[in-house]
Amino acid sequence: MKQIRVLLIEDHFLARMALHSVLAGHAQIEIVGEASDGESGIVMFRSLRPDVVVLDLRLPRVSGFEVIIQIRKEFPTARIVILSNYQGSEDIYRAVRNGAMAYLTKDASGEELLNAIQNVDRGLRYLPHHALDRLAERTPAIELTPRETEVLACITRGLSNREIGEELHIAEKTVRIHVSSVLDKMGARDRTQATIYAFQRGLVHLE
Repeated sequence: MKQIRVLLIEDHFLARMALHSVLAGHAQIEIVGEASDGESGIVMFRSLRPDVVVLDLRLPRVSGFEVIIQIRKEFPTARIVILSNYQGSEDIYRAVRNGAMAYLTKDASGEELLNAIQNVDRGLRYLPHHALDRLAERTPAIELTPRETEVLACITRGLSNREIGEELHIAEKTVRIHVSSVLDKMGARDRTQATIYAFQRGLVHLE
């Protein structure tokens, strides 16, 4: 039986230990490294060249999305399994679009995680029904500019146009233009609906 060399990138110590315990108990899995932040994870990938990476998206210093992008830029055949609490359609879409081959939520069973790793190691995608359903909901696509994303994050915090302008160092008139564009792109009637859509679809996350 082929050994699958796995790198874990997870910032929470207990979650990382639980992952290690679940996977290390399987004869086919060899845990070759563990990183607690995205930057360290990228460095460890370069040196260890694991067969599969199990990656959280919410990481300090460098986000999981950026980890996917950086690793796949340097190693286009890298095989990445996402294990995250993020369940929004945009989260799943961004992860898969940038090169992740599997997407699981943290309530997945150990058996399902192992199955995902084995499939990804063989070069196969592994997207359970909930992930496929979320991706199917992602219509129409919402493509916000970086500035619009910043404005949306401020909207979800309940900031006024004046407060957004002060925080982002832009004129209130410019804020109004961005807010109007955000609502239009999201198909939202008002700020409250935009906030609901933002959290549902993973455009913005609660910290």
